[in-house]
Amino acid sequence: MFFCAAHGAIAQEDNLHHQSSVYEAPTDPEVVAKLDKWQDLKFGMIVHWGVYAVPGMIESWALCSEDWINRDSTVSYHEFKDWYWGLKDEFNPVDFDPDQWADAADAAGMKYLVFTTKHHDGFNMFDTQQTDYKITAGPFKNHPKANVAKHVFEAFRKKGFMIGAYFSKPDWHSQYYWWDKYATADRNNNYDIRKNEWRWNMFKEYTYNQISELMHDYGSVDILWLDGGWVRPLETVNDEVRAWGARIPEWSQDIDMPKIARMAREAQPGILMVDRTVHGPYENYQTPEQSIPKEQLDVPWESCMTLGHAWGYHEHQNYKSVNKVVHTLVEVVAKGGSLLLGVGPSPEGLLPDEDVKRLKGIGDWLEVNGDAIYGTRTVTYYQDDNVYFTQGKQGEKYAIVLIEEGMEIPNTVSWSDEQDVKGKKVTLLDGGKSLRIAKTAGEVVVTIPQKIRNNITQKDAIVFTFQ
Repeated sequence: MFFCAAHGAIAQEDNLHHQSSVYEAPTDPEVVAKLDKWQDLKFGMIVHWGVYAVPGMIESWALCSEDWINRDSTVSYHEFKDWYWGLKDEFNPVDFDPDQWADAADAAGMKYLVFTTKHHDGFNMFDTQQTDYKITAGPFKNHPKANVAKHVFEAFRKKGFMIGAYFSKPDWHSQYYWWDKYATADRNNNYDIRKNEWRWNMFKEYTYNQISELMHDYGSVDILWLDGGWVRPLETVNDEVRAWGARIPEWSQDIDMPKIARMAREAQPGILMVDRTVHGPYENYQTPEQSIPKEQLDVPWESCMTLGHAWGYHEHQNYKSVNKVVHTLVEVVAKGGSLLLGVGPSPEGLLPDEDVKRLKGIGDWLEVNGDAIYGTRTVTYYQDDNVYFTQGKQGEKYAIVLIEEGMEIPNTVSWSDEQDVKGKKVTLLDGGKSLRIAKTAGEVVVTIPQKIRNNITQKDAIVFTFQ
């Protein structure tokens, strides 16, 4: 590889979107209903795929001149950009198989999709009419599935998934955002909008038109997942935004979200707007990235995390274990959230075998224990050491006991009687056996006989249900 320094696993802390501290609940009845439905699903897949898959490098960010980016120091920035933009002529995913992706997500027990229609680099994975920097204008253009987003959405709809369109508000390829007249110092637009109002208005029109295409031409869409939270009205920049550490321009990068939202909801009634970190009426749920909130939250939220170390394709992913993902999912759900797990298809268009294998392992656990996850809501006393609690909408309660990788299932499990059990029995979901409990010294103690422990098939976490 020519620009090898940019291809490796670059530390990504500086590009994470943190959780908003302010939440404004929607009032539109159709949005409220869809949000409740989304909160039942709990587990989704986010797919990062674009030209960055060709060299297997960090998605888009190597184009950005910020201190945390590590490019090859022997190559000029101009050369690097030319090389990166040129990847469009190499991106030819001839094995593209969206049904393989949907099958893997379904086997994982996932229930909704978020697909990157365009990342910050501006390369479009749909047949936009606003630019030629798109998958349908390169070597893949004559493939029957060249309009990638359309076929991805269709494949996941066939599985009954809610459909989310990821869209980057910043567009580093657009002359209306990064103008070649000036250097491109960082993630922000690179000219003073106050002095170049026409240019910014062209960018607003460009963005509106692209989102309109997604809203009108790609079937039913449930979520508009907008990334790039630094593109926002200046008046929404508060101390938590300043704490990100990125430069904040003196001008407003306002793209007129009210107008976009009106158009989107006319085309897709009830669609969830997820304008990440821009607290207000267009952030219908919050999205902490690569992290789980320390405490339970009483607002809708979703942790977006990667299955490996990178969002997009990387030849040598540092994968999370099935055990780790199951434990993460349990903690997220007990704290009131959903888990959006990230995968990156290969430059040829397939999910790697190791992704598929691990996703299937997660799904095997959910097939047995999913009642404690899907359709549940929080309880006040939600954690006792390695035991987490959820409840179903009919009042049924679940105790989910996390078992560390390589550890045996204990013969007794206990928790505080702050999470009490009516009666003298609980039921183990894995096998359906009723187990006796004892209540002593402020504790609920469940005994699991050896014979029953031996027959437990899913050992990453065990679940008891009770009233």
